[in-house]
Amino acid sequence: MFTVVIHALLLAFGLILPLGVQNVFVFNQGANQRTIKQALPVVVTASVCDTILILVAVVGVSAVVAAFSFFQTLIFGIGLLFLAYMGFVTWKSEPSKTSLKEGMTVKAQILFAASVSLLNPHALMDIMGVIGTNSLLYSGKEKWIFTLVTICVSWIWFLSLAFAGKAVGKMDSNGKIMIWVNKVSACMIWGVALYMAKSMFFSVK
Repeated sequence: MFTVVIHALLLAFGLILPLGVQNVFVFNQGANQRTIKQALPVVVTASVCDTILILVAVVGVSAVVAAFSFFQTLIFGIGLLFLAYMGFVTWKSEPSKTSLKEGMTVKAQILFAASVSLLNPHALMDIMGVIGTNSLLYSGKEKWIFTLVTICVSWIWFLSLAFAGKAVGKMDSNGKIMIWVNKVSACMIWGVALYMAKSMFFSVK
């Protein structure tokens, strides 16, 4: 059980830490709104969207594998390669320079957060291809613990990101801190890839 929680934590944080458009938007709204309360619409919207995608990924991928068991090895292999590639891209990535409007209205926050969450191909690939694939390592109670932990990480991260907006925005005007965050994230992703490879090896053996 402890292994399931650690795996889910490492995977979720490894996927969510890099500053893409979604994170930049939450971060900037936390910095630009007068109070954290005014930034809650973007936090809740981004978290709800991630929750929906995670549930669809876990249930959908599991259903496909249950119906066509020969897909499991293929899916694991693709997921492993994707994680290795994603770790490389994350290691090389620079903090996003996306410029966003200050102090957006509630409606604008919700619409923009939903669009960058649900219409972002990278986010869809991360959640569907990585979290959905990794959920295949578990079944029953362990699968839902894995799912719940990844969802909780998403909610906690977006809320924390909004709180950190003002402080980190002033401290990291040149983006140096986020470069190191991306390095750590890449190492976490590669660690999960090794865990998947080990699980595949023992399952085949």
